[in-house]
Amino acid sequence: MGNSYYFRKIHSLLGVIPVGFFLIEHLLTNYEATKGPQAFVDQINWLNGLPLVLLLEIVGIWLPLLYHAVYGLYVAYQARNNVSNYSYFRNQMFMLQRVTGVITFLFVAWHLFETRLQVALGNVAHENLGMTMHDIATNPVMFTVYVIGIVSATFHFCNGLWSFLVSWGITVGPRAQRYSSIIWMVLFVVMSVMFIMSLTAFTDTQFQVPVEAHSGH
Repeated sequence: MGNSYYFRKIHSLLGVIPVGFFLIEHLLTNYEATKGPQAFVDQINWLNGLPLVLLLEIVGIWLPLLYHAVYGLYVAYQARNNVSNYSYFRNQMFMLQRVTGVITFLFVAWHLFETRLQVALGNVAHENLGMTMHDIATNPVMFTVYVIGIVSATFHFCNGLWSFLVSWGITVGPRAQRYSSIIWMVLFVVMSVMFIMSLTAFTDTQFQVPVEAHSGH
């Protein structure tokens, strides 16, 4: 592909700024579920109350995410993983980055279908997304699928941050790259734990009924 250097740079940048921001925002929003249904709905309502929210979603999330995902699949298809021949740490991380990228793409597409698309079609109200997540989280198969998707997404983001710093000339030497690996892997563990805590919170029976029933509306 012509100008592949620039396409890769854009792919890397979009994966950190808008897409990474979306992942962190998603983490913080869902973590509100650990405080109960009302806190979760309040956070959703706050997000939906932002000015020009639809435009922000399209320009700031969906288009960058689409580019990052499609070009990422192209890169994964072209990548030649040689872990069997060169089984050192960074080579394995390179392979895992490609594998988790594909898993994350499939997971995000399915998650958006179950949640955001259902809201757009009018099948689920925003304030009832907690009930939707409760149905998902209390299904053992779907719970397992979501854990795999969550761990893949957080690893892909955090390991991608390591690659981003290297490719943009920020962490140049071996020492800086080693410390960078530690920092981002710690972040990976923290984010994964928070996501799984959020998913587990949705199994609470409080999420079985609309928030109005709890708040007396």
